[in-house]
Amino acid sequence: MEAVRDKSIVIVTAGGRNPQVLINALNARFAKVTVLIEQPESKTLFLKRRARKLGWMTAAGQLATMVVSKFGKRFTEQRAEDILRDYGVSDAVDPAVPVIEIESINSTSAIGHIRRIGPAVVFLVSCRLLSAPTLAAMSCPVINFHAGINPQYRGLMGGYWARVENDEENFGATVHLVDAGVDTGDILYQSRMTPSKSDTLHTYPLLQTAASTDIAIRAVEDVLSGTVKPLPANGSSRQWYHPPIWTWLWNGFTRGIW
Repeated sequence: MEAVRDKSIVIVTAGGRNPQVLINALNARFAKVTVLIEQPESKTLFLKRRARKLGWMTAAGQLATMVVSKFGKRFTEQRAEDILRDYGVSDAVDPAVPVIEIESINSTSAIGHIRRIGPAVVFLVSCRLLSAPTLAAMSCPVINFHAGINPQYRGLMGGYWARVENDEENFGATVHLVDAGVDTGDILYQSRMTPSKSDTLHTYPLLQTAASTDIAIRAVEDVLSGTVKPLPANGSSRQWYHPPIWTWLWNGFTRGIW
C-alpha cells in the first residue's frame, strides 16, 4: 500500500471551495499530489458556447441564474460551514501542495506539465471538458469527480435537478473514467446522500463533495493498484445545465427548491 501511496497524482481543477475539499482529502492520503489550476472561463465565451447549443434565450436565462443566485450566497454560509464540520473535511488551501497555474487543461503547456510530472493518474474536478487530442495525449488513466449520479444527471447541477425531478434517491456523486463524452465514462464509485431543506444551488455541490471524499480516495487507490472494476453507465441518460432564471425562480417560490 505504501508503494501506491507514493505514486504521483495530478489534480486538474478551476479551483474553488468544493475542489479544495477533494484536494485536501487526496493530499492527506497520498504523498505526491500536484494541482493544475485553470484560469476561469470568461462569461462571454460561456454565453456564446451555450447559445450555440441551447439558443440565446436559454443561455441568457442560465447566465442570469448564475449572476442573481450569487447574491444569496452569503445567506448559505452557515449551512456550508455545517457541511464541512459534519463530514470532517476542510476547504482551507494547504500551501504545501504544489500548484501550477495553466490557461486550460487543453493547452500545450498543460500537457507538457503532465508529461514532466509523469503521474500514475490524472484526477479531474470542476475543470474544462478534455478535448480529444488532450485525452489521447494522456499516458495514464484519467478519472473525474462529478457532482451528480451518472448517467441520469450528467453535466451540471445534478443535485438540483434530482430534487426538481422528485428523484432525491439519486441525489449524489459519481467518480468515473473519462472518455470523449460529457460524464459518459464507465463508473468506478457512486455515493448518495440526503439534502437538507436549507440546501440550495450554492450548497448542493458542497454536500455532494464533502460526503464523497471516500469514493474519490478509493477510486484513486484502485487505479494506482491496478484493481479498477469499472461498470458501464447504463440507464436513462441526460445532460443537464444551469436552470434558466425563470425555472429557478418558479421552483424556488412554488416548491422551495432553490
